[in-house]
Amino acid sequence: MAELNLNVDIAPYNARQLRLANPVIVASGTFGYGDEYPHLFDRNRLGAIVCKATTLKPREGNPQPRIAETPNGMLNSIGLQNMGVEAVIREKAPQWYTWGVPVIVNIAAESIEDYAELARRLDKVPGVSGIEVNISCPNVKCGCIEFGSSPESAARVTDAVRNATTLPLIIKLTPNTSSITELARAVADAGADAISLINTLRGMRIDIKKRRPILGNHTGGLSGPAIKPVAVSMVYQVSGAVNVPVIGGGGIMNAEDALEFIMAGATAVQIGTANLVNPRAPLEVLEGLEAYARAEGLKNIREIVGIARS
Repeated sequence: MAELNLNVDIAPYNARQLRLANPVIVASGTFGYGDEYPHLFDRNRLGAIVCKATTLKPREGNPQPRIAETPNGMLNSIGLQNMGVEAVIREKAPQWYTWGVPVIVNIAAESIEDYAELARRLDKVPGVSGIEVNISCPNVKCGCIEFGSSPESAARVTDAVRNATTLPLIIKLTPNTSSITELARAVADAGADAISLINTLRGMRIDIKKRRPILGNHTGGLSGPAIKPVAVSMVYQVSGAVNVPVIGGGGIMNAEDALEFIMAGATAVQIGTANLVNPRAPLEVLEGLEAYARAEGLKNIREIVGIARS
């Protein structure tokens, strides 16, 4: 039997490229900085790790409560709590440099200038393999989704970051838009090496006894299986509209879910909420993809990328 090739390149047009051993990536905000998991499984088996959102200065995040369960999902309103970029460069990147798995830094900001500055600081840091630009988080009062809500503003952020770094550049898009394909084309034309979608949908829960919103920030981001059909549809649309790789995510709990995204056109997939339910979920997805590919006689996982479009 021929050896199965699970390798994917999520930045094929970038001179530095970003080749992954397999298409399974852990999503920002659900895997910390990756250093909390070695007792659970070998993180080097992953395709890539996206660290939690990083800002120029440390952030305390939103008021409690920050998490609320929903049918088939959850609402979160963490508010980008993080240690700030300088601490990431000083404390985390040296660890990443010694790992056998690429680490991508998710960045978030309140201005285009701050996005560019974050990219400049990370550009030549050993251990940083790429940047994911968060212009889609719905849980902060300014920045992020403000820039991802229109093609024009999304393109301006992308262009500024592109001019500040040669690192592979992934733009994470919001589903809270009237035209996901216009957004995708705009950031691809502005220099994105890949597009990640979707981030969470804005949602809310009310405590009927207190007659008040459950979350301290009132609204939060809805994730989990409930959003998967929306995410698969958007991956399908975007993969047919741009010529850069699409990274799909949103409600992936097992290999079957991941296969839907790949067949819809995703070159790679991100595992998010599933990590919070089952820390071994990314490995189980990977093992399931391998089993499917062998059962179907595939030699390369790329054989089925976008096959549902044909």
